[in-house]
Amino acid sequence: MTADDSCGRLDDDDYPAFTMGRAAEMLGTTQGFLRAIGEARLITPLRSEGGHRRYSRYQLRIAARARELVDQGTPIEAACRIIILEDQLEEAQRINAEYRRAAGSSGPAPAD
Repeated sequence: MTADDSCGRLDDDDYPAFTMGRAAEMLGTTQGFLRAIGEARLITPLRSEGGHRRYSRYQLRIAARARELVDQGTPIEAACRIIILEDQLEEAQRINAEYRRAAGSSGPAPAD
């Protein structure tokens, strides 16, 4: 991979560009917090060839939401579950909207 290739991938929300230390620093949290939300299966960081955890911008947004809930007094396990349920609800709403659009575009059946 050339330097040009890696620079282009930095714009990719799913590219694991951040080390655990940098991710914790950006979120204003500890590495232990990131490990805890990983153990709760909220996010699964990718691993570098050396086995180090690497996080994407998308994962950092999820981690930031978890930190927000924990800072408000929600236990970490509950915060992770809330975020998972929010994500599932958003996906279900997206699918329902697609079904509604598809049903609306097909129009009513012609009368005999």
